[in-house]
Amino acid sequence: MNAAPRPGLGCVGAPRLLAGLDQVPRLDRAAHLSAHGTLPRYRPDELVELADDIDLRGRGGAGFPFARKLRAVMRSARGRDTAPAVVVNGSEGEPSCLKDTALLLHAPHLVLDGALLAAAALGADDVVVGVTRADVEQSVRDAVAERGPAGRRVRVALLPERFVTGEGTALVSGLNGGAVVPSGRKVRTSERGLAGAPTLLSNTETFAQLAVAARLGAQDYRATGLPTEPGTVLLTVAGTTVVETPTGASLPYVLELCGTDPGQGVLVGGYHGRWLDPVAARSAQVSRQSLASFNAVLGAGAVLPLPEDTCPAGEVARVTRWMAKETAGQCGPCVRGLPALADVLDEAVRGGGGAALEAVEARLMSVRGRGACSHPDGTSHFVASALASFPDEFHDHALGSGCGRRVLGALPLPQDESPERLVVDWTLCKGHGLCVDVLPDVVQLDADGYPAKASMPVPARLRPKALRAVRRCPALALRIQD
Repeated sequence: MNAAPRPGLGCVGAPRLLAGLDQVPRLDRAAHLSAHGTLPRYRPDELVELADDIDLRGRGGAGFPFARKLRAVMRSARGRDTAPAVVVNGSEGEPSCLKDTALLLHAPHLVLDGALLAAAALGADDVVVGVTRADVEQSVRDAVAERGPAGRRVRVALLPERFVTGEGTALVSGLNGGAVVPSGRKVRTSERGLAGAPTLLSNTETFAQLAVAARLGAQDYRATGLPTEPGTVLLTVAGTTVVETPTGASLPYVLELCGTDPGQGVLVGGYHGRWLDPVAARSAQVSRQSLASFNAVLGAGAVLPLPEDTCPAGEVARVTRWMAKETAGQCGPCVRGLPALADVLDEAVRGGGGAALEAVEARLMSVRGRGACSHPDGTSHFVASALASFPDEFHDHALGSGCGRRVLGALPLPQDESPERLVVDWTLCKGHGLCVDVLPDVVQLDADGYPAKASMPVPARLRPKALRAVRRCPALALRIQD
């Protein structure tokens, strides 16, 4: 990816994973121990019981029970000469997700605590953190060095930054020196993973949650969040802000905290996720149960509201085209099916008529259940959910009338180094200064409190904030132009 955004941070209530980051931008070893305290030791059975008691689920998308993974690795390791291994999946190939990046950049020791705690319980010799960003790699290497001899069990591996890198078998293949592509075989990493050893593989936030729970104990951990889904969760809102919130929090409240609202709808779960219409989004909670009632899942925690002033059909077509380019290139449904889906969707959005919409439906059916990984299924579900959520938009576009709105890129994509600029109309500007509050990386004020420049380039990753600045200007003095 070309862009390497650094997320903003926020909290609903008292932070756990993000504790201490209101004082310093990154917790080194000393600051980490000051914020979180020392890590207690757990016997293997105690760690499994803890994970069971708090119903710890994987935070990378699938939500698989962590205790079951621990038990599976323990069973596979019995009677084998090779010690098990622990792998931290720090790959975020989706531009709508930044929560694991936030942890590894700002609180890497919490992640290492959880990984080393699991390694000690399993008797694992190797702990590997797989990442895809150079700045994240350096942060983790610094954290390993700060631990001195205790950090020697941990190594960091930099892998290609692509959507499919985060798929479990693709990640392990890359760590083993092979191609970073999904295997397509039903071999669990708990049976055969890193160097052929039984491997505990989970994502960054999962290990951080384990480290928090180990310090608090099950009872205190469960004091926050829902009784059925205890604890907190990290969300990436609008592709720019990582928020830690207790489960059960109101989704519209979290959006409001980030300076936005449901708009035309909210995509939950990222680009393999589902759309919530505005009514559903305003009543949804941050919980598996609540989102399931709307046929949605939290996935990796991406929450993407769609502003009122962008074209839904164009936004979806744009993301579908990118997803088609992010295939592993090894099976037909990806290599041929997804580009074909993107083609017919583009045709429908450009006014291809009812036949084009029928072709989209046919292409959706042709890729489902046929891939070596979940990428074809996830992409098709994303498109199908959009068709169901914005039927009038797609119908109007297909018949040629369209919606009259531009595609503003509210759904973030990494390769878009946008040529757009934020432009000030001096005849309207009153020097309120709200634009710099929303967009400090772009707007700077002069000595009189007015924008120092009349035209400022807007990086693609900051487009959602630029749109927010335009909407917030009380004098209507801002616009975005090519």
